[in-house]
Amino acid sequence: MTTDSVLSAPNIIDRFRLNGDVALVTGAAQGIGRGFAHALAEAGASVVVADQKLELASVVAKELEAKGAKSVALEVDVTSEASVESMVKAVINNFGKLDIGVNNVGIGQWLDGEDMPYADWLRMIDVNLNSVFLCCKAEARVMIPAGGGAIVNTASMSASISNTPQNQAHYNASKAGVLHLSRSLAGEWAPKGVRVNTISPGYTRTALVADLLETPIGKELLPKWLALTPMARMAEVSDLQGALIYLVSKASPFTTGSDLVIDGGYMVW
Repeated sequence: MTTDSVLSAPNIIDRFRLNGDVALVTGAAQGIGRGFAHALAEAGASVVVADQKLELASVVAKELEAKGAKSVALEVDVTSEASVESMVKAVINNFGKLDIGVNNVGIGQWLDGEDMPYADWLRMIDVNLNSVFLCCKAEARVMIPAGGGAIVNTASMSASISNTPQNQAHYNASKAGVLHLSRSLAGEWAPKGVRVNTISPGYTRTALVADLLETPIGKELLPKWLALTPMARMAEVSDLQGALIYLVSKASPFTTGSDLVIDGGYMVW
């Protein structure tokens, strides 16, 4: 007799809980990464806050501890394979396992393609794409022997579109790489129990973006971005948190290689 999964499955709310899980978030000292770290902690996970800025990461770890979560801060250079491997080793030393990897480090820059210094191209690819590969590799090497895990990489709606009116070919290419890397690893690691997905935010109001919007070019671009967004606003960091918890929880056991676009409808036009 076939089991009725609707009747036999755990309560849907319980499937979103992360009690007992250990999560690692890179780029977690501010912005979207900080929001992801808080969401994971609120869902019950112990959270490792990893960032190049250890002082700021320590502040976030204390915020999570104030919510009752176990948390440690780690300094990491995600473009260094040795540093990434040391980070994952530190997670295991502190908590004994790694269930969730959230690879969120990224930079942005606006440059015309014909004037772009090659060094800027290389830096963008190194920080936005190469770092994701290094982190995924290190995380999978501990998840696979343990029987599985969940990895979420921060891509962007720019992985699927060419933004306007600003020019950022190197950024768009780096995020498209993150998207296809994640899909490729999802197929490769699915038989080994590791799920890999991406979240693609649209224009999101982080502290850094808020500062940009106070500049002359920011004031010029914001009305154009909003005019192209059906919901007529930017995303708040909190708008992204639910998608992350879905992708890393037992609510999505059959979801891998997927990209959740959270853009207020920008890509429907």
